Amino acid sequence: MGNLDPKRVSTKQQGDAAEALALAHLQAQGLRLLVRNYRTPGRGGGEIDLIMQDRHGTMVFVEVRKRLHPSYGGPLGSVSPSKRKRIAFAAKFFLMRLKYEPSCRFDVVAIDTNGLHWLQGAFAVD
Repeated sequence: MGNLDPKRVSTKQQGDAAEALALAHLQAQGLRLLVRNYRTPGRGGGEIDLIMQDRHGTMVFVEVRKRLHPSYGGPLGSVSPSKRKRIAFAAKFFLMRLKYEPSCRFDVVAIDTNGLHWLQGAFAVD
């Protein structure tokens, strides 16, 4: 995708490329991929870009955001309260199928014109 005109690359392709970049970065930091693009069944549920596990066994739910323009708060500002709520819903749904309750955290990988930024524990849920 490197030489393609960005105007001809779909939003989906850009999102997939951002997720691939984030995944490679997180794996280089020692995290292990469990699930990519996890979705809850039915309408109105949630989706998690990457579900990973760190070296200590912590389950890491990762939202990947790419914004090349700082308008609307940039990539971090685009993780709205409603988006966080849907991510938390999907995480709870995912955890229900496990036989144990691991420690968890919610990270954001933000990609902008300054590069990739990994925010560990970017938000908490009740």
